[in-house]
Parts: sequence; structure tokens; C-alpha cells
Amino acid sequence: MDVLLELKKMARSTFYYHLKHGKKKDKYKEVKDMIYTIFHKHKGRYGYRRITLELRNEGRLINHKTVKKLMDELGLKSEVRKVKYRSYKGDVGKTAPNIINRNFTAERPYQKLATDVTQVTIEGRKAYLSPILDMCGGEVLSYVITDTPNLEMVITMLNRMYESVDLPEGVVLHSDQGWHYQHAAYQNSLKKHGIIQSMSRKGNCLDNAMMENFFGIMKSELLYPGKYTSMEVFIKDLKEYIDYYNNERIKLRLKGMSPVQYRTQFQMSNSV
Repeated sequence: MDVLLELKKMARSTFYYHLKHGKKKDKYKEVKDMIYTIFHKHKGRYGYRRITLELRNEGRLINHKTVKKLMDELGLKSEVRKVKYRSYKGDVGKTAPNIINRNFTAERPYQKLATDVTQVTIEGRKAYLSPILDMCGGEVLSYVITDTPNLEMVITMLNRMYESVDLPEGVVLHSDQGWHYQHAAYQNSLKKHGIIQSMSRKGNCLDNAMMENFFGIMKSELLYPGKYTSMEVFIKDLKEYIDYYNNERIKLRLKGMSPVQYRTQFQMSNSV
């Protein structure tokens, strides 16, 4: 039995549910099939609220409580765990005021940005992800993956953003007090491009909660379920995941749109 379930990629609870109710007419059968398809299309990354939105995007108006109940019956569950890399090494340069002050709401794209570094360890090897996130829609504007969390990592991250995004004057870029962000080269780069620097208070991770949330989502949806034994494979999948996160993964606060869809709609509706 276990071999057959493995071949079918089916949860044991799902099998016994169908075995028990197979002869009964199920008014939610089509919806359950859609839920099952959405859940596995997104590799178990969607919980019942996001699946509810996806169903509505496909023309199925259904209550989120019903979706949760159906997912429970099918044995489908999304889990979240978080891990944080700390880059603080004391005052090694100049710190900046906490301009964001936990106000992560942005009225338009490219108004408020956030950055941080997270560490991933696989089979004794370490990799570091350094992204820049737009607080408006949560889009990853630029990122670097490296095996050494050095100054070049964050400078390259900035340069990639400058090349790909036409930033307006007065953008605020928030970070913690990591040594990279206190460095003169990093701060001079921001000044050169008219970017205002903001920093969290010392040792207060909630001051940069948007980055904490992004790293937590990435690890719970990619790293932990993947059970990686190869860093090369993980990095390849991470690049694909970031593209997926930007272009396909819908957000509840964006009313069922992905970050890129939201930004595109915003720009179209505000174009002259």
C-alpha cells in the first residue's frame, strides 16, 4: 500500500477519504480536484486562504472556511518555519536613523525598499542570499547569492537594482545595522543614486519584519520541504523560486495578484 501511495504521490489521508466516500455523491468533488491541483502546482506552499483566492481567480467563489475544511479532509497542509542570519558586528561605520519605524505601508512601488541577508547551510556548505524587497508589493527587485557575505555582495546587489529599475528620487532603503550597511562604500552608493538610508534599532528584528517574513516564506516553501543535500541544486531552485515568487505567487494583501502583476496594474492605472 505504501509503495502505491508513493507512486501516486498521494497522502494516506487522501486515499482513505476517497476509499470511504468513493460511492457517495460529493458536491465538492470538482472543487476538491481544483484544490488538490493548486496545492501541488505550488508545491504545498499555499495555505487555505491563498488557495481560496486562487479559486476565486479561477471563477470559483467559495468561503475560506469551506476551503480549510476540504483541505483538512484531503490531508493538505502548508507549514511555516523561520531561521535568521545575524550580520551585526557592532558599530564599524556610520548608522542611520530608523526612518521606516515599522511603517511598512507604501502607497506606490519604489517608495520604500528593504534589504537583509540570510544564511542557508546544506551538508556543511553555506550560502548567503542578499535581496532588495519593494515594500509596496513585496517584489524582489534585485538579489545576490554568494558563499561569502562580504561587501562585494551588497554592492553587486545595489548595482543590479540600478541596472534593472528606474528609481525615483527620494527612495528609502531600510536595513538592520549589519556591518555591510554601515560601510562607507555602501552608503556612498546610496547617496550617489539619491536613496535615503534607514536602519533598524540595534538587535530589533521586528524593525525589518518584511525581510524576516520573506526569508521565512522562502525557507518554509523551498528549503525545508526540499530536504536538500546539494547546494548547487538548492541555488538553482532558489533562482527559480524568486522568479516564481515575483511573477506567480499571489498575495492576500494584493487581492490575489503576484507582486509583478500588482506593480504592473498600479503603473498602468497611474500612467498619463
